[in-house]
Amino acid sequence: MGTPQERWCVVTGGRGFAARHLVDMLIRYEIYSVRIADLGPDINLEPHEEKGNLGQALRLGRAQYVSMDLRDISQVNKACEGAEVVFHMAAPDSSINNYKLHYSVNVQGTKNVIDACTTHNVKRLIYTSSPSVVFDGVHGIYNGEESLPYPSKHNDSYSETKAEGEALVIKANGVNGLLTCCIRPSSIFGPGDKLLVPSLVAAARAGKSKFIIGDGTNMYDFTYVENVAHAHVCAERALASDGSAAKRAAGEAYFITNMEPIKFWEFMSLILVGLGYERPRIKIPASVMMPIARVVERIYTILAPYGMKVPQLTPSRIRLLTCTRTFNSAKANDRLGYLPIVPLQEGLKRTIESYSDLRAELLPRKEGPSKAAVYLGNGLVADILLWREKRLTFTAMLAFIVFYASFVSHGSTMITAISKVLIWASIFLFVHGKLPNHLMGYTFEKIPDSKFQCSEEMTRRAALSVASVWNCAVDDLKSISSGKDWMLFFKIALSLFIVSWIGSMSLSNFFVKVLPFNFIVFYIYDKYEDEVDRILQTVFPIKRFSDPDFLRLLNPFKPVDKHD
Repeated sequence: MGTPQERWCVVTGGRGFAARHLVDMLIRYEIYSVRIADLGPDINLEPHEEKGNLGQALRLGRAQYVSMDLRDISQVNKACEGAEVVFHMAAPDSSINNYKLHYSVNVQGTKNVIDACTTHNVKRLIYTSSPSVVFDGVHGIYNGEESLPYPSKHNDSYSETKAEGEALVIKANGVNGLLTCCIRPSSIFGPGDKLLVPSLVAAARAGKSKFIIGDGTNMYDFTYVENVAHAHVCAERALASDGSAAKRAAGEAYFITNMEPIKFWEFMSLILVGLGYERPRIKIPASVMMPIARVVERIYTILAPYGMKVPQLTPSRIRLLTCTRTFNSAKANDRLGYLPIVPLQEGLKRTIESYSDLRAELLPRKEGPSKAAVYLGNGLVADILLWREKRLTFTAMLAFIVFYASFVSHGSTMITAISKVLIWASIFLFVHGKLPNHLMGYTFEKIPDSKFQCSEEMTRRAALSVASVWNCAVDDLKSISSGKDWMLFFKIALSLFIVSWIGSMSLSNFFVKVLPFNFIVFYIYDKYEDEVDRILQTVFPIKRFSDPDFLRLLNPFKPVDKHD
């Protein structure tokens, strides 16, 4: 059969997460020399790779790197020339819901790989697909089998185009002697992952890891990355076998899991607790999060060209977090001989150990309040609008809803609404004052007079605040009168326009439009401060938006300490 150096396999997307583990496994097994194909112009090895199997194989000529864009057929042909096997693992980031990108890579790119395989007489093609090809984002899947059809509508463009690519690979089976099959690994995790664990840690640092979206009972199949690599090797060996075994394995798709279903949020908890973070406990219904996710996704579609990063909170992701998705790997066991080689708990242990640098006690934390918190006074208002105290935020929202339903929705003016509130408050205080201290076993604490009085210190601070705002406004007017500070003029004009727009609203419109906007926009800025600042710097490049002038853009009449 020749020496290993004479038999080549290709791994497309070979510098990806799961692909790196497959490359390492192929090098260790010494069945093939490995051609690593990826987008980068050169291969940049990490220190452990340089010293490990990959670095040695590259030095000995048992591995080589090829720069390749799947969308360029000439580059794909060059990568596949002389190969016996192609492991097609390349795919764009699934979190980016960009249909044009996904189609060009997952469909057109896969077609280019198939054409190259048939042109250069490649014998076997193993395609890395996804269980999401049978997921519609609405109905959960329990112990799903490969007989499940593609849905009429997928959860996102990534899943839709992966299904199209998978169908092309299955259809290509037998063309010019090419044998194909598709691997559907479910929720890959393990060392080297740059998405799952880092995202969890980022959420923990932001105080969001305490929340469970949905009821927390949805089951999932997570697959340790080494088992995924092993499944690809099993598929290749099955297709390379003689007789009926290869025919049974070819032209099929296979679900690959650890065969140990677990509650989704329990799995997340095990990783977080293992790294020293808080276990998620507070449940938020998906119906509450979905409208927020749609707003965030809409904002991203508008601001993405200005540098906004892909948000983690999207409708498709919420559906993934709240639905059951478990799959049956019996077919893979029967036709490919696949069984997990690393149990789930051992995989979790290895994963947690590999991220020791992200442990809670070692992770540096951002010092000082965010600019959104500073602008809001870093007090009670900030706690409510930035969702820091969730019960307080929901209480405030409920109070606004009750106020709206009781005093505003019937077309009341501001004066009428305030008058009604004062009437009801007076009635409450009068009745409360008439109640005895003890009644039917209940104690009624009287409101002390001090609650209705302003202390001398409070009065002094209020007066100083008014004076400070006045002096700041005078300084700004002086700057405008000089006719030189165009940016300050723009900020003040914009702010006055916003004030006039809000002032022209009816009280009903104010409650329906302005208040909900505040609960969303400040929260988004608090979580994506750097991205928003970068966008503002692009739009207004005169000064950095990390200095106090950024606060003046939000509110030109708010006094700002220039020494902060």
